[in-house]
Amino acid sequence: MLSREFLLERGECCGNGCLMCPYEPKHEKGTTNTMKKISFIQPSRNNLKYLKWSYESIRKNLGYEHEICIADDASTDGTAEWVLAQMKRDKNLQLHINKGPERLGHTILYDTLINEYATNDIVMIYHADMYACPKLDEEILKHIEPGVVVSATRIEPPLHPQGPEKILQDFGIEPEEFNEKSLLEFLKTTDIEKKPTEGIFAPWAIMKSDWDYIGGHDPLFAPQSKEDSDIFNRFHLAGYKFKQTWQGFVYHMTCRGSRFKDGAMRNPAGQVFMKGRESDEWLKQNLKSTREFIRKWGHFVKHDSLMKPIVPPKYDIGFVAYNCTKDMLMELEPWCRKIYLDLRDSDNLSEYVREEQPKTSYDLDERVKLYGTNKISELHDICVEFDCSKLNSQNFQYLVNLSEILQDSGEVGEMELDIFKLYISKLDTYENELIQL
Repeated sequence: MLSREFLLERGECCGNGCLMCPYEPKHEKGTTNTMKKISFIQPSRNNLKYLKWSYESIRKNLGYEHEICIADDASTDGTAEWVLAQMKRDKNLQLHINKGPERLGHTILYDTLINEYATNDIVMIYHADMYACPKLDEEILKHIEPGVVVSATRIEPPLHPQGPEKILQDFGIEPEEFNEKSLLEFLKTTDIEKKPTEGIFAPWAIMKSDWDYIGGHDPLFAPQSKEDSDIFNRFHLAGYKFKQTWQGFVYHMTCRGSRFKDGAMRNPAGQVFMKGRESDEWLKQNLKSTREFIRKWGHFVKHDSLMKPIVPPKYDIGFVAYNCTKDMLMELEPWCRKIYLDLRDSDNLSEYVREEQPKTSYDLDERVKLYGTNKISELHDICVEFDCSKLNSQNFQYLVNLSEILQDSGEVGEMELDIFKLYISKLDTYENELIQL
């Protein structure tokens, strides 16, 4: 096999389809422009069969020019041994090993790989259960530039509902039944005439300098869940543009090794579904990360139909809640900066803090207080006073959507919303303080 160094010395593309061709466009005789290189970022935990399948697709369809950075997250399936064997013949393969026994999760390992291993100016968050279709790299590189985050388009088996940001098409639900020939024929014969759209989801690529400015993923969401939504919000607030190319594709097996316990299978009619559904580990972590996301941003994850983030304002909001039970406190606490209870609810406060503190990185002694002698209107920019005995699922939605309500119709002074009395001293917003870690 001709080496990259030899081909570079030649000074131009020969047009013969060399696997290591460094020129762009590839295999166009006389081309002298060398292709920029991508570092593919792949954490993996006990996902070896998917990782092999994914690795082979990158090397077969994109060549050996791009770097693949793999993190073995305390796997017990021989992942590290397999990668080390590949590294003997693949100089553009990097490996980080978490010896465990506890997993670190991809929230941490994405950043470890980017900050400590990736050597290229462009990095791409890439799941271990993704097959790289031909020309994926060319399409990413066509659109990538400073201040732009580029996503490929996912082709997936129908394991999740359809959405306008992806293509549902069944080419196999496990590597051993993957119909590569049919997928490639589909890409050749199907006319997907879509211009780039705005939206972001894995796999996505970014300039390393833009990544460094943001500061990477927030470890608040380790080991997983909501770390992507958090960093997407921060990209958006930083002014980065999003491009989804509809000419660059991956085939995505979906959620292997993370959300679902036992992979996928088919019923007698051939329809696909996830076995065992969500793991207990994932459900527990997703609940924790969702609550942390609300504490940080003041709202649920929001995006448009094409997955472009929607980021409501972040206000300084305090709750003054009377007759608050421990269960009520569980529901209310994430939705404000601080919540103040009256003295008779002090036992509920103590019990809640004792049980919830191990589940959050926030200091609950600072977030949950007894109401003192200060005027309510002086506690925060915006204070919300209410009686928890009158709280129900309907009027609770006022608190869930309070940022949007204040954005649309809030003004300095006092106002009432159902059972809630609002004291508004100012309407400053603080979401831009969350951009950088």
